[in-house]
Amino acid sequence: MALRLADRLDTLPGIGPARARGLEKLGLVTVEDLLRCYPRSYEDRRKFSTVAAAPVDIPVCLELLVAEPPRLSRIRKGLELVKARLVDDTGSLTATFFNQTYMKDALRPGETYIVYGKVEGPPGRRQMTNPVCERSDRVRFTGCILPVYALTHGISNNLLAGLARRCVDECAGQMEEVLPGPLRREHALATAEFACRNIHFPRDEEALELARRRLIFEELFYLTCGMALLRTRRDEAAGVPFAIPPVEEFLALLPFPLTGAQRRVMDEIAADVSAGPPMNRLVQGDVGSGKTMVAAYGAWLAAKNGRQCALMAPTELLAEQHFRSLAPLLEQASLRVGLLTGAVKGRARKELLAALAAGELDLLIGTHALLSEGVDYADLGLVITDEQHRFGVAQRAALSAKARRPPHVLVLSATPIPRTLSLVIYGDLDVSVIDELPPGRTPVQTFVVGEDKRQRMYGFVRKLVGEGRQAYIVCPAVEEGEDEGAGLKAAASYARSLQTEVFPDLRVGLVHGKMKPREKDAVMTAFAGGELDVLVSTTVIEVGVDVPNAALMVVENADRFGLSQLHQLRGRVGRGRHQSYCVLVTSTRNPDSRARLKVLTKTTDGFQIAEEDLKLRGPGDFFGQRQHGLPQLRIADLAGDMRALKEAQLAARELLERDPGLKRPEHAPLLKQVHRLFEQHGDMFN
Repeated sequence: MALRLADRLDTLPGIGPARARGLEKLGLVTVEDLLRCYPRSYEDRRKFSTVAAAPVDIPVCLELLVAEPPRLSRIRKGLELVKARLVDDTGSLTATFFNQTYMKDALRPGETYIVYGKVEGPPGRRQMTNPVCERSDRVRFTGCILPVYALTHGISNNLLAGLARRCVDECAGQMEEVLPGPLRREHALATAEFACRNIHFPRDEEALELARRRLIFEELFYLTCGMALLRTRRDEAAGVPFAIPPVEEFLALLPFPLTGAQRRVMDEIAADVSAGPPMNRLVQGDVGSGKTMVAAYGAWLAAKNGRQCALMAPTELLAEQHFRSLAPLLEQASLRVGLLTGAVKGRARKELLAALAAGELDLLIGTHALLSEGVDYADLGLVITDEQHRFGVAQRAALSAKARRPPHVLVLSATPIPRTLSLVIYGDLDVSVIDELPPGRTPVQTFVVGEDKRQRMYGFVRKLVGEGRQAYIVCPAVEEGEDEGAGLKAAASYARSLQTEVFPDLRVGLVHGKMKPREKDAVMTAFAGGELDVLVSTTVIEVGVDVPNAALMVVENADRFGLSQLHQLRGRVGRGRHQSYCVLVTSTRNPDSRARLKVLTKTTDGFQIAEEDLKLRGPGDFFGQRQHGLPQLRIADLAGDMRALKEAQLAARELLERDPGLKRPEHAPLLKQVHRLFEQHGDMFN
């Protein structure tokens, strides 16, 4: 019976319940799931050699005859060896298989096999360890470019590649051609069938590149279309416009003047909320640029119009910080401000939620707790999410869903995103930039130092602590050996050594992502309260509480971080009246790596740094972690595939100008794929 795309993998021979569970863990249930599960890398098994000519330590294929019956040796409990002598016209070698007893009977004397692996040893004593062996008349995984897939326990690459081979052979021709013909021809894109066959089992490098190009373009095209459709639906939604009172009333609440950039963004917000459709605006600005005051203005506008506001922050500490800074300010204008985090329990939580539902709270500040069941608003008119790179489209939608009428949405981010990326990541938002720091902020002095300056750096830490300041020391790992590469500073052991050997007379604390939220918050609170002199940390402090007294940021193994991430870390200091410093410690002698770090010593402009970071790093995850709430991309890389992204954005824009809602019958398959990419967002398109 012919295989179909919708057929379940557990109906195929060799897939029992255990393997089916393993496949499901990888997200593979149907044949189509497997065809859309792209290899993470490839092994080129096309190079053939002879025993005499085989290079040392470079995997090759050899066509060899089994010269005599393989021998099985039991060395000790748990260790069995099978040895076989294999020959060709140029010589012989010994193949050794560890704990693969079945190879004793699998290799038959007198038969020829294609053997793949590394040949070791001098001429006359050549050997291979655990090579791949296939009978020369039944080859599947030798003599080809072999796909290498992401695996899980109980699922081997040979199993997945074997399944993929059958599914590709029988079903690649059933893959629906979604991209319109004219668009494919204009951008010289391969067909869906060609892409499917050659992404799994490429004919050659050129075919693989054509397949990758098609699939990357296709995925970015769907993503761009989806974000544009979200924006179109938003623009068509019926919002509830706010009346705009004189801005002087709000400015009178503030103990300091606002910058021109803050005033400009406030004007943009006022224009949005007083128009027809709901506002959906992103405010980008470096740490300390004054985004919180812009958010306060939004909350004040909502309250002045009898509507409620919710402000969601990624951590309890940040939520508490917002509450401490905003509550006294807004209470002057008679706004009622509440705080909801996981720490608010029992009677206090009940009373808070009752006040919210009764309309007796104007602004509720909190963490993800704002999304939880039982948190009901009387009339939610404005949703604000802080540190946008920790949230995403889905969470904004979930919070907005708590409103009776479509609310206005304001998104804050201290992560500068290059414009090309922001067009797709924030494709459903209008973008404002606060590109001016408040007066009196002294730029952080930044230095790149080698290991030879370590003792001087320790002396500098001691000097600043002696002046009453505090210091952060950031490491790339939590525990020894958890990351690749020798010589990486691990926060846990480094904190112990600093406390016992380097700074025995100072108060050294430790915080990292493997700690429970309460433990992290307790350490950060102690540091903020001046109870610690030095805080050793991983990048968990990248988004954190303000500590104006912290005047030094030391980053160990700085070459292991992206420039944008280093800029974020640097933004943790320089928040008080004292001159602050950032010291980037690196042992690398690579001139390119050192030149990259030097960029930070020359500029504090986050957007310039982000563009430079993207240019220098090329492929790779620009954000260090996948964007929460954005669709999971299977093959495209937002940072690495910039040319394809620009091409896909242009093509999507042109198509959507002709058919704004993708409502034409010929675009139905395309709309279905866009929905499929965004399916993790539930009813977002409904």
